[in-house]
Amino acid sequence: MASHRPDSGYRLDEIDRRIIYALMADARNTSAPMIAEEVSVSPATIRNRIDQLEDHGIIRDYHTSVDFERAEGGLTTLFQCNVSVENREAIAQQVSAIPGVINVRKLMTGRRNLHVVAVGADTQSLERIGRALSELGAEIEDEDLVQDEISRPYTPYGPDETATDPTPTDVISLTGDANVVEVTVSSDSEIRGYTLEEAGSRGVLPDDLLIVAIERDGTVLTPRGETTIRADDVVTVLSRDGIDDRTLHSFRPPAAEPVSDSEPIDP
Repeated sequence: MASHRPDSGYRLDEIDRRIIYALMADARNTSAPMIAEEVSVSPATIRNRIDQLEDHGIIRDYHTSVDFERAEGGLTTLFQCNVSVENREAIAQQVSAIPGVINVRKLMTGRRNLHVVAVGADTQSLERIGRALSELGAEIEDEDLVQDEISRPYTPYGPDETATDPTPTDVISLTGDANVVEVTVSSDSEIRGYTLEEAGSRGVLPDDLLIVAIERDGTVLTPRGETTIRADDVVTVLSRDGIDDRTLHSFRPPAAEPVSDSEPIDP
């Protein structure tokens, strides 16, 4: 079956996914600084990413979930309707304007390809909405009262509980063994505080790595020799020989050295 997913032209990385996960979990009580602390970047970077996700239509809206039965004793009903494929878009737009309709979902193929959620004060209100649907050309095949709805954030976009240090946020494979990767600079990494020229001359930055972009506080910088690497920078790195632990070592915190059994441990 062919994919009908539209291409937004925007490629998600790990930071974007974590932003989406956090906002899906609790958009009302989640701030940019809270997300920034979790993914080790600045709040300005998070705000910039949210703006980009909204501009590209990936984050489409923020909704309030309402229990209409508790509010005013309202009845929430799901209408499962059949509409002609060629008129589905137009009918869906018209249906959304019916008073009491709060959600319209278009399905790609098959019967019951239009799901309509509506709220009525009583059965007469729901009957009115049903008649309006029929008049617009929507054949109602089934209708049921909605008891409850449970929403969860998309788990693959959530945090990796086993992660203990900054990991590449995204890896793109190029011709041959070359890779492009985004990685967040740790606050106690070896490269932090060096200019790119210093990092190269002192061997902190491997010869086969090229830093092609730096995202800092929501702004993308063009790297130059005098550019200083700071903690929480999101660095885009090109490696001609592929990405491994060695190539990203200088961006990560130093590994703790194991304590020998023969060495005494200070109390």
